[in-house]
Amino acid sequence: MSERARDSLRNVILISSAGAGKTSLAEAMLFASGVVPHLGSITQGTTVSDFEPEELHRRSSVSTSLLRCSWKHTTINLVDPPGAMALLGETVMALRSVDAVVLVISVSSGIRSDLVRVWSHITTLGLPCLLFLNELDKEKSSLDNACAICQRDLGLTPLPMSLPYSCGGHLEGVLDLAQDVLITSRAETPLHQQLPIPEDARVLAADGRKRIQESVAECDDRLLEQYLAMGELTQEDLIEGLRIATRTRAVIPLYSGSAMNNIGIIPLLNAIVDLLPSPMDRPSTTSFEGLHPDTGEPVHRRAICEDPFSGIVFKTLIDPFVGRLSFLRVLSGVLHADSMVFNSSRGRKEKSGHLYTVLGKKHTALSSAGAGEIVAIGKLKDTQTGDTLCDEQAPICYPKPVLPRPVLSFAIEPKSNADMEKISLGLHKLIEEDPTLEFSRHADTKEMVLSGMSQWHIDLALEKLRRKYGAEVVLHMPKIPYRETIRATAHAQGKYKRQTGGHGQYGDCWLELTPLPRGEGFKFENRVVGGAIPRNFIPAVEKGVIEAMHHGSVAGFPVVDCRVAVYEGSYHTVDSSEIAFKIAASMGFKKALETAHPVLLEPIMSVEVEAPADHIGGVIGDLNARRGRILHVEAKDQMEQITALVPMAELLMYATMLNSLTAGRGSYAMEFTKYDEVPHELAVRIIEANKVDIHASAH
Repeated sequence: MSERARDSLRNVILISSAGAGKTSLAEAMLFASGVVPHLGSITQGTTVSDFEPEELHRRSSVSTSLLRCSWKHTTINLVDPPGAMALLGETVMALRSVDAVVLVISVSSGIRSDLVRVWSHITTLGLPCLLFLNELDKEKSSLDNACAICQRDLGLTPLPMSLPYSCGGHLEGVLDLAQDVLITSRAETPLHQQLPIPEDARVLAADGRKRIQESVAECDDRLLEQYLAMGELTQEDLIEGLRIATRTRAVIPLYSGSAMNNIGIIPLLNAIVDLLPSPMDRPSTTSFEGLHPDTGEPVHRRAICEDPFSGIVFKTLIDPFVGRLSFLRVLSGVLHADSMVFNSSRGRKEKSGHLYTVLGKKHTALSSAGAGEIVAIGKLKDTQTGDTLCDEQAPICYPKPVLPRPVLSFAIEPKSNADMEKISLGLHKLIEEDPTLEFSRHADTKEMVLSGMSQWHIDLALEKLRRKYGAEVVLHMPKIPYRETIRATAHAQGKYKRQTGGHGQYGDCWLELTPLPRGEGFKFENRVVGGAIPRNFIPAVEKGVIEAMHHGSVAGFPVVDCRVAVYEGSYHTVDSSEIAFKIAASMGFKKALETAHPVLLEPIMSVEVEAPADHIGGVIGDLNARRGRILHVEAKDQMEQITALVPMAELLMYATMLNSLTAGRGSYAMEFTKYDEVPHELAVRIIEANKVDIHASAH
C-alpha cells in the first residue's frame, strides 16, 4: 500500500452503551456513503452489522463486526463491538485495532457505567475521539443537558460542531458550524442538501461558530494571535486547528442528529476524514511498542510498509461450517495471503490462509494487506484472540490487554449423555471467540462450571452452544468447595487384621493429628523408631492418610491444614503388606479425626466493588449483610471503590443484586484469597443439607 493510500485510511471504533443507537449509526454511515441502497433496521433484522441469529433474536449486537465504506476518497474501517457491559471484553480487544473513537450517546439513556469504564480504556490508550449525540428527534431532548452529563460522568467538555435544526416541531437537519451551512437529509435517500443558514438560526449558528474558533485558537499560540488580531480564523486555519486539537485530545468535537432518520450523518463523516488520524498520523504509543519474545528487550515498530510485518489479532470467529476467521490489525509491514507468519505469543509458526476485507458477513479476498489495514485471516490453527503475529526474522510480542474476569458461575449438566462431548468441544470453541468466558471441571465438586460476566452472558453462550454445536445443557447453582480442618491434637490407632486361607492381612499404626496454620495444607511425618513399622511400609501409611483426607467426618468435604505423624505400630513378617498398612492408616485417621474437634471451612473471596457515590451506603450495607468485612473505601474518578472480604457462598448471585442497588452502574471483580471457619449456626445447616444430598445421590 502506498503512503497516499495509507494516508487515505481511517480506522474508527463505534462505542456506546447497549441501545444507544451505535449499530443504527453505523448503518446510516453505510447508507449515506452509498454502500447499502436502503437504511437497515435493527427491529426488522436488516442491518449489516447484526447478522448472527442471536443478534437478530435479541435485537442487539453480541459480537464485534467489521464494516467498510468510502467518503471523500478516504476508506473508513468501522469496528462495531457490542455495547452490552457483559461483553466488555470484546470492546477492550477491539480498541487495540483502531486509531480513533466515535462515542455514541443517547439522549434518552444518557451515560451508563459501562460507558464510563470503556472511556477509561480510551483515555489510557490516548485515542482521539468524536462524540455523536443520537436521538435528538425525540421529545425533551437537550444538547445542553447532554454536554452537562458528559462533563459530570466522563470529565470532558465537548465542543458542539453541529446543532439540531427543527421546523414545525420536526427535526429537519443540522447546522454544520464548521462549514456554516444547514444540511438536510431523509431516511428514504442517501442524498442530502446543503443550504444557507436560515434567518431564524443565524444568531445561534454564529454564536456556536464563534465558540469553536475561540476553542481552537486557545490550543495554538499562532492561531490565538491571528484570532485576537483579526477577530476570526480563516476556514483553512480553522479546519487545520481543529484537526490538531482533536488528534491531541485538546478538543472533543460533538456532533448531533438522529441515526434512524439519517440526520446529522454528513458532518460526522466529514469529521472522520478531516479531523481523525490515519495510521500514518499515530505517534509512537504503547500500541506500537512490544518486547522481543526471547530477550524481553523493548522493540519498536512504525506504521509503515518498510518495517517488518507485525499485527495483533483482536477477534476470533469460529463457525462449524465456515471455519475459523482471525481479525487482524496490521501494525507494521505487509502481510501476504498464504504466507508463513510467526505467532510470537505462543512461539509457533503459522501459515496464513486467504486475506479478506470484511463488510458484515460479506468477505472480499485480498492478495496482501499493508500497515494500518484491518483484515480477516482464514484457517490459522493455533492463533487466538490477543496474540501477536510477526515476521520470524524480526520478532516482536505486543502486550495483551487485561480483560475483565467472570463474576457469575453456573454448574452445567448435559441433557443427555450424547451431549457430553459436544459440550466440552463447543465451550472451548466459544471461549476462543470470547475469552471472558471460563469453563472448568472442578475436581472437588465433580461439576462442570461455566463462568461469565452476567446471567445474560451465560445464556447467550448456551444459545450459541445449542445452535452451533447441537448441545443442550441444564443450569444450576454450583456447589461451594467447602473444606474441613481440625482445632485440636488427637491420637488414634489404626489396626487392620484379616485372616483367610493362606496369607492373611495385617497392618498396625498409631497416628497423631495436629492442626496447622490456615493455608498450610498437609504435612506427613515419620517418627517411627526401632523398626516398629518397616520403612518400606511408611509410603503406604501416607497414601492411606491422603485417601482418607478426601472425605472428612463433618460433612464429607476434604480435610486440609493438618499434620499427620505416624509414631508407633507393629507388623507381621508374613501377613503385613502395603495394602494392609494403607487400610490401617485410613482407619486410624478417621478415628483420630472424630476427637480432633473438626470444623467446616468456607472459601473467602477478595472483592473490589465500584459504585456511584450516591449508592455507596446501600452497597456497603448489603456487603455487611452478606457476612462481608469491609477493608477500605476510596474515591476513584467519579466512583467509590470498596475492598472487602466476603464468603463465596454469599456471592453466587451478587451481580444481580449489585445491578439493582446501583441502577446498573456498579461493577465488581473478585478472586479467591483464603479459607475461613464457617459460623456454627450456618455450619449446622450446611451439614444437614449435605447429608440430604448424599442420601439422595445414594438412591
